[in-house]
Amino acid sequence: MNRIELLRTNYARYVSLPWDLSLPQPQRIWFAVYDPADERRLRLNLSSFEIATKDAGHGWRLCDLTNVFASWMSQQEYREFYFESPEDLPSPHPGFERFVAYRVRSELEAADEMTIVAILGVAGLFGFMKASRLMEMVEDYIRGRLLVFFPGSYEDNNYRLLDARDGWNYHAVPITAAEGVGQV
Repeated sequence: MNRIELLRTNYARYVSLPWDLSLPQPQRIWFAVYDPADERRLRLNLSSFEIATKDAGHGWRLCDLTNVFASWMSQQEYREFYFESPEDLPSPHPGFERFVAYRVRSELEAADEMTIVAILGVAGLFGFMKASRLMEMVEDYIRGRLLVFFPGSYEDNNYRLLDARDGWNYHAVPITAAEGVGQV
């Protein structure tokens, strides 16, 4: 069984557990942590996560952020200037952060308390917005569960996006590809 299949198996086990509807929103966030080298394999098998969710009796909504920077940039009046001098584009850019948060909040608001909103493509935020900042901006809108497909690592309660940044300690539930009971 490859790592994505193990991740899906652990996810299926976790999503089938009863949900505590009284949990505060920040504790309703799940990170499906996988090796960045497995990105294509994850995308190829994404439907198996949706099937596992529906088999457990929950709804599924997908929010793909893969091209979110390009979408935002195409709407900017000064985009040509930024292309000529990319170092002048502030990072993080408050307008971009609001744009991304709005996209995720829209999906969260359309979901009920028994639905998973799955975020794909957080690697597309790299260098423009921290994943931790996005979680802060959307956590109050979570009614069901927020599943973040997270290409990186999780060790000692620390998440590292693409294994390239300093990690941050976050209280999201980690779901990993590790084998054995208690590895979700």
